[in-house]
Amino acid sequence: MEGEGKRSAGRSSEGKKHFVLVHGLNHGAWCWYKLATLLRSEGHRVTALDLSACGVRPEKLISDAQSFTDYSRPFMDAVASLPEKEKVVLVGHSFGGISVAFAMEKFPEKISAAVFVAAFMPDFSTYPSYVLEQLFGGATEELLLDTQISSYQVLPEKQLTVFWFGPICMSSLIYQNCSPEDVTLGKMLVRPGSLYLEDLSKSPKLSTERYGSVKRVYVVCRDDKIVPEKVQLQMIGNNPPAEVILMEGSDHMPMLSKPEELCLILLNIARGA
Repeated sequence: MEGEGKRSAGRSSEGKKHFVLVHGLNHGAWCWYKLATLLRSEGHRVTALDLSACGVRPEKLISDAQSFTDYSRPFMDAVASLPEKEKVVLVGHSFGGISVAFAMEKFPEKISAAVFVAAFMPDFSTYPSYVLEQLFGGATEELLLDTQISSYQVLPEKQLTVFWFGPICMSSLIYQNCSPEDVTLGKMLVRPGSLYLEDLSKSPKLSTERYGSVKRVYVVCRDDKIVPEKVQLQMIGNNPPAEVILMEGSDHMPMLSKPEELCLILLNIARGA
């Protein structure tokens, strides 16, 4: 990787890509720090965004993200503002896959490829909430260990179910193959968030003409304990992507536990995009 990075520094910008990285539930742009560094060292442009009420900005609260539209707005605005002829590679992790799918539906002409990394990937025949409900619809503290699950009143007529991953859940189910330092970082920076199941159950189904027109690649994390391999394979079976890549020994956070391998996967995808 180091040699490739040095060689790429002397090359022209031709063939370089713009990667937009979309984090998952309770996380923020910070979780991409290793992968973003590696991609930039290869000469690519990287944008990693905090979705609403996420990341390291304490002034942004869950009350600022009353709907899935509110939650995804920073990302959707970023894609909308791309120059007319620029195409990006979207990389969605976990819950970030839903935001990526919505961007594919709205801006297919701006996306050269979409990569779902252990991510929720909707199909065409069910509502976008379906893939989430299969795993989290009946989630309990017992299933998710010390994760806090509560209701938050965002409007007089609307409550959100809020999840906040606990330290035992993170160590045992999400970050189990990560370094102790990254486990500590994650525990310090995770924030409460919602899956917006009610909103997503009322959203239109995604279309084959728009969402289905963008090249999709699914990266299966085979040692994932929070979104198990069988769940990932079920989503793939319901909506087969152009390519499926298996990451052996990867937990739910490959951008932290296997950043070099994930970087190589993305570089190969970008070459064919």
